[in-house]
Amino acid sequence: MSSLSIGIVGLPNVGKSTLFNALTKKSVPAENYPFCTIDPSVGIVPVPDERVGKLSEFSKSAKTIPAVIEFVDIAGLVAGASKGEGLGNKFLTNIREVDAIAHVVRTFQDNSVIHVANKVDPLQDVSVINLELILADLETVSKRISNLGKDLKKGDKEAILEESILKRIEKVFEEGKMATEAHLNEDEKFKIKSLNLLTLKPMLYVLNTSEASENIDIDSAIGGASLPGMYVKIDPVFESGLNDLIKQSYNLLGLETFLTTGEDETRAWTIKIGSTAPVAGMAIHTDFKDKFIRAEVINWKNLLDSGSRANAKSKGLIRTEGKEYVVKDGDVIEFLI
Repeated sequence: MSSLSIGIVGLPNVGKSTLFNALTKKSVPAENYPFCTIDPSVGIVPVPDERVGKLSEFSKSAKTIPAVIEFVDIAGLVAGASKGEGLGNKFLTNIREVDAIAHVVRTFQDNSVIHVANKVDPLQDVSVINLELILADLETVSKRISNLGKDLKKGDKEAILEESILKRIEKVFEEGKMATEAHLNEDEKFKIKSLNLLTLKPMLYVLNTSEASENIDIDSAIGGASLPGMYVKIDPVFESGLNDLIKQSYNLLGLETFLTTGEDETRAWTIKIGSTAPVAGMAIHTDFKDKFIRAEVINWKNLLDSGSRANAKSKGLIRTEGKEYVVKDGDVIEFLI
């Protein structure tokens, strides 16, 4: 499958670039990932996964290739971005192009690093960014509703349905909430997919802490319902929490991993959770879906515990699965086409 990307966003001076640089220290060569862009603001970052190394050792593989996700360093946002302030338009365009958002929030006090608001207030920072995303989306939704006018007058059923979805979202925006709070079902999301709303993208809050300075007590500042969605704590200078961030980003995108292993290479392949075997096979080559006959499947741990593929086979641990099989995270698969 093509690469999926996470945009690193936040106010200026919250530590976005420090985080991006810490992540890209881990980055891998792009030649193994032909779908990735070569761009200085994009880091191709491996997903930490002990299974890949263990299987590579097991198979004495010549190459070991982990799963990756792309992190995109997006320019700092300022209040008024939705009206074109600062790099507003560029910022919003860049966010539209990513699949999910890592929202960096500064929680450390350090007088040598100026905060744009002259004080460190994580909740205030979150609300500034989220408001800009809401205002940008409100404009998109309002424009779309007015464009539906002609079709609504004709009584077009599709237009009526779309308008009802958009009105629900508009109401949520007017309450200062993100589109995710409209709780749309998958059909409704699909109906408005072309609008590419910023506030429908999955978001992970990245709390930027510092071991070298005083930190605001997160639980009192951002406790409970004040901060929607999940969050992860990192210290990019001391590189702590980065693996958690990468893993959580992978989960946020709804991704899981299956593996292939042999003497040539052991590789982790990225698929959407819930993919059937033929769809998963497309990660290796697009032809695999149409040419799929069957798949031989074993859990990675069962394979290692068996000591060899032949032992695993004699114990009946390698299963033959057909087109309906839903691939599980950690499956080691050999496709027959």
